[in-house]
Amino acid sequence: MKSLRFLLSVVLMSLATVAFAQSDAHKMAEPKAPAPKSEAQTSFDAMKTLAGDWEGPVKTDMPLEAKVDIKPLHVSMRVTSRGNVLVHEFQEAGTPLDPAKYDHPVTMLYVDVDADRLTLVHYCDAGNRPRMTGKISPDGKTLEFDFADLSGSNKYGHMYHSVFTIIDANHHAEDWTYMLPGDKPVHAHIDLQRAK
Repeated sequence: MKSLRFLLSVVLMSLATVAFAQSDAHKMAEPKAPAPKSEAQTSFDAMKTLAGDWEGPVKTDMPLEAKVDIKPLHVSMRVTSRGNVLVHEFQEAGTPLDPAKYDHPVTMLYVDVDADRLTLVHYCDAGNRPRMTGKISPDGKTLEFDFADLSGSNKYGHMYHSVFTIIDANHHAEDWTYMLPGDKPVHAHIDLQRAK
């Protein structure tokens, strides 16, 4: 009799273990709802919609004594590194990629996952690398980047602020602020159309 009770309790415990295991397996098999995107990831996804080639005129409030002939710009943006980086490149429209003769600054945008922020690093022709952090507007059309810090020399000044305004799928504007030595800002507005 004792052995029958013992056998029955072993069988019941085994059945309970199997039931719990099946229940846990069922829970593991249930698809989990995706986690909501962070503001940084939402901002980055909006920026990635700008991938492609763009061209447009530049307006600036550069001092007249600089006597710089501002020509239309070509902007290239491409998503790389398995979707984790957006590379933004400026060059004067219609010029070859010749770093000895023409300016060709490169900007990298990515989500700093640890800090949960959209980060922009501008590799400037002035020989430095300002870093900015960005936020998206409530309507999802404007991404504004504020200066965080600078690597490299500030002898010639540095890029300080940028704003990307998405007008539609084929039109966006970029506003860049460059801080000259002595903290004198120069603003540039670029009205860009998607290149055909």
